Amino acid sequence: MSNNKPNKASSEAKAPRKRVAKVAKPDRVAALNLANVLYLDPKVDLTFKRIFGDHPDLLINFLNAVMPLPADRMIVEIEYLPSELIPSTPQKKYSIVDVRCKDNYKRQFIIEMQVFWNSDFYNRIVFNAGKAYVKQLDKGDDYHLLQPVYTLALVNENFSTSKKFYHHYQIINRLDTNEVIPGLEFVLIELTDKFSPDTISGLLGNVQRGSMRKLMVLWLRFLKETNEKTTVLPSVMQKNAHISRAADLCKRAAYTPEELLEYEASKELIRIERAVRDGTRRDALAEGEAIGLEKGEAIGLEKGEAIGLEKGEAIGLEKGEAIGLEKGEAIGLEKATVEAVIRGRKKGHSIDTIAEFTDLSPEQIQEILKDNGLA
Repeated sequence: MSNNKPNKASSEAKAPRKRVAKVAKPDRVAALNLANVLYLDPKVDLTFKRIFGDHPDLLINFLNAVMPLPADRMIVEIEYLPSELIPSTPQKKYSIVDVRCKDNYKRQFIIEMQVFWNSDFYNRIVFNAGKAYVKQLDKGDDYHLLQPVYTLALVNENFSTSKKFYHHYQIINRLDTNEVIPGLEFVLIELTDKFSPDTISGLLGNVQRGSMRKLMVLWLRFLKETNEKTTVLPSVMQKNAHISRAADLCKRAAYTPEELLEYEASKELIRIERAVRDGTRRDALAEGEAIGLEKGEAIGLEKGEAIGLEKGEAIGLEKGEAIGLEKGEAIGLEKATVEAVIRGRKKGHSIDTIAEFTDLSPEQIQEILKDNGLA
């Protein structure tokens, strides 16, 4: 590079114009009105646990339908286990799953309903399954007593680029996929537009009976399609005794006013988090684009506008968007949590109820309320 400094006029003529990104605002969160609602959403924590955590026959029917179980080892009976997976030492993490049970073959099943997908989800389900697996043995027990642990995660978003909605993970030999290490299996189902009755055909080969595939369609349709806008349950679901009972357990009339307040708080938190998350993603993309353009143009001017702009903007945009998304989502989720605490308090929810749906301690909630003049 030449050491000759360009004159002032030349520098000003070539100085890039700074582009200012327009920051998008989160969409306004509409209030939920349950007055004229017939059915509640079965994917919400309250209703999901009512269906599958209080009625073992419904859980058995559901698991037999969606899990890749051999036809000669279907679930006959279950025993509910504590949802809390307590660690061996207080310093380690513990977590609460939606439903956990053990069947007649002593196989354990962990069932979770995930409204939002995040990058920690894979680690969390492996962590939970691993804890359940090792807690089967007491000191001195033989390893042959260990039984498989299955995780079923229903996700209300697309989390993979695959066109398939059903994902079955095992520990396999990558060079010979017929060789499997038993112990942990994971089934992740995307309850999105990827799923349709046509996509079930041939999905699990000979692992499940044809009748089970038909039942899978009904259960997944029920979970995916039923919500506050549902007025009539499709006739094909009404004709199935298990699905019909599950739908009855979603009727608003089956819940007390206190439970409806809890349901409303859950839905409101979901809507706030989604609105803020979508808004922060737009903000992050806009900020990333601005950073990328600015850095790209600077590199381009130094190395040559023709080549530098093209390569510099590409590098800058990629790094800028990554930084922007990470910072934007962190700020957005923090704001969403504070807003959820404030709204929950204004609606008359107790601190314990707010803590349950925000994963904050009562002390943290008190501090937020104090900062906002609501203590």
